[in-house]
Amino acid sequence: MAFDFGKKRIGVAIGNTALGMANPLSTIDAEVTEQRFARIATLIETWQPVLLVVGLPVHSDGTAHELTRLSQRFARRLEGRFKIKVIMIDERYTSEIASAALNAGGIFGIKQKPLLDQFSAQQILQSFFDEQHATTRR
Repeated sequence: MAFDFGKKRIGVAIGNTALGMANPLSTIDAEVTEQRFARIATLIETWQPVLLVVGLPVHSDGTAHELTRLSQRFARRLEGRFKIKVIMIDERYTSEIASAALNAGGIFGIKQKPLLDQFSAQQILQSFFDEQHATTRR
């Protein structure tokens, strides 16, 4: 299961490690921490993930910014609450890739808003799978 953390919304994706394929799952549209974690708890109970992947936002040159620190804190909280290993993955350009995918599917502009975060989470998880596949093929 992967998360695209944001101050207002958290995108969630689910994937299959055997197939190495990620799919968008949902968007948690809440700013209150306890509401967010309650929704995440329900998703974890339903899907029983073996690993959690969190996007690590950084500037295009790789330097940290405010959301970098907040995402790292979110990842630590996930691991602490749910006792599932958390890996952080560079999420540079995932929102742009997700938006392009939605455009290709005929979803434009403001209509992307409820979907963009979960499609970004899908890109984060797919990046993790692709990286794992490349590592195991060496």
